[in-house]
Amino acid sequence: MYEKFYGFTSKPFQLKPDPRFFYGSKGHKRAMSYLDYGISQGEGFIVITGEIGAGKTTLMRNLFSELDTQNIVAAQIVNTHVDSEDILRLVAGAFGIDYENVSKASMLRRIEQFLRQVDLQGKRALLVVDEAQNLTPRALEELRMLSNFQTDDKCLLQTFLLGQPEFRQIMHSPEMQQLYQRIIANYHLGPLDIIETRDYIEHRLITVGWKNNPRITREAFMAIHNFTGGIPRKINSFCDRLFLMGYLEELREFTAAEIGNVIKDIQQDINVPRQPVTGKTPQAVDDLSENYSKSDQLDERLNRMERALTTVIDTLNKLMHPTKANSLHD
Repeated sequence: MYEKFYGFTSKPFQLKPDPRFFYGSKGHKRAMSYLDYGISQGEGFIVITGEIGAGKTTLMRNLFSELDTQNIVAAQIVNTHVDSEDILRLVAGAFGIDYENVSKASMLRRIEQFLRQVDLQGKRALLVVDEAQNLTPRALEELRMLSNFQTDDKCLLQTFLLGQPEFRQIMHSPEMQQLYQRIIANYHLGPLDIIETRDYIEHRLITVGWKNNPRITREAFMAIHNFTGGIPRKINSFCDRLFLMGYLEELREFTAAEIGNVIKDIQQDINVPRQPVTGKTPQAVDDLSENYSKSDQLDERLNRMERALTTVIDTLNKLMHPTKANSLHD
């Protein structure tokens, strides 16, 4: 694997969110400020939107790592393809409230009792809902109704809604006006600019012990930014493939030429030739080709390719260049 080849302590461009790699761009710092402001207010809704892979989930992981758990009881919902009653079950489950075989009215009473118990303990309840753009209007209305649970002087539940850009339009629709009026702050998390893209990549590399090996030229950083659009998840996926190529070809420098080669490889993977497949209908073949263009499946294919190529290269090195093969694993 390229981590050992380049002397890294761990993989720098993994796709799963990790607070260790949190990079505070201008946009992320401002979004964190809105979240901190929301927590200080202790009421209403905070809305954070951004493109797929912009870093919303990483932002929340970073927030959770900094929360004062002595005073805040936080829960998160990530599966939002549900109807109005199921969203209540998800809320209850997220807070550890038993909701099995109970009516909606009983479930609401249990949620209210839990929130009041949290308040009696001198704490506050915070609910984070990811992928909020998938929620139906009725499900969003149920979340709004939960904000009605309050004492004489405070709300018992505060909610953060994270969603893709289309969620902003949903919030401004006429049927969402009651919920919109309870939003105390909202922010759209945009992509990284070219300077931030370079800083982001270097930050992740330095976190795992990078010491300018491999060297990355200015033109290479510009090419990476142009191809990924400054979206962190796309940057991670691209750089992971770039460093894999660097390992396989034993490169110690990445220039614009190497970036161009990786881009060509990715484009070839996306544009899979539509050839007859035994046992597949024409529609199935079309669906298969379309699926290959999806980032999640492409990432899985890259992982399989990495494992296979690593095994082949190691075997060939041992057979043909014993000394060199050993040096790769020192």
